[in-house]
Amino acid sequence: MDDHDTDAGPERARAFYGRRKGKRLRPGQEERLADLLPRLRLPEAGPLDPAALFPRPVSETWLEIGFGGGEHLAAQARLNPGTGIIGCEPFVNGVVKLLRTVDEEELDTVRFWDRDAMELLPRLPDASIGRVFLLYPDPWPKRRQRKRRFVSEESLNEIARVLKPGGEFRFASDIDDYVGWTLVRAAACAPLRWTATRSADWTTPWPEWPGTRYEAKTTAEGRRPTYLTFVRV
Repeated sequence: MDDHDTDAGPERARAFYGRRKGKRLRPGQEERLADLLPRLRLPEAGPLDPAALFPRPVSETWLEIGFGGGEHLAAQARLNPGTGIIGCEPFVNGVVKLLRTVDEEELDTVRFWDRDAMELLPRLPDASIGRVFLLYPDPWPKRRQRKRRFVSEESLNEIARVLKPGGEFRFASDIDDYVGWTLVRAAACAPLRWTATRSADWTTPWPEWPGTRYEAKTTAEGRRPTYLTFVRV
């Protein structure tokens, strides 16, 4: 069985992410986590109306799964002030970093989900999201770990369901095996179509791409990022 074959059992365990917390939080971070996050966190149960999550009207809603330190999400919020953005990130230290940016820059179109994104996706209506980002997800490189990768038949079907027709799913990784894994599974998801027609389409970042600190580190180490765009047909 090659690296891109499915395992005999279920592809992904529920916990696709690793640790929930890193180094100890500073007092100011603890304060934002206690006071600001509850005001910006999505409701914990029930169907969601994306347009109703924000304090002012938005033209559409985007979703970033695993936003890390939040550099990309914050940049998108600055560039697209009329778009609401939901950020999913279970790692507490990443959440507090983005909370600080949202607080200091008064980015009122950002909302948080600090749990498993697969608990959130089923609660979103069909064709309610304009763009989904999955950028440098944990590759879980060992064969026995691959069932924990976020990209699976289940997750891609959910992403396709919530995307509007013409909406985009953007995926980036510096791990060739995970890129191949994603392409194989996306090819089996009929509502998603890979948009690339030439190599530059997957080696060139998207327009207005801010980059991330992780990307700068991995590029310095000699690994080349790949950027995949799928459209909801």
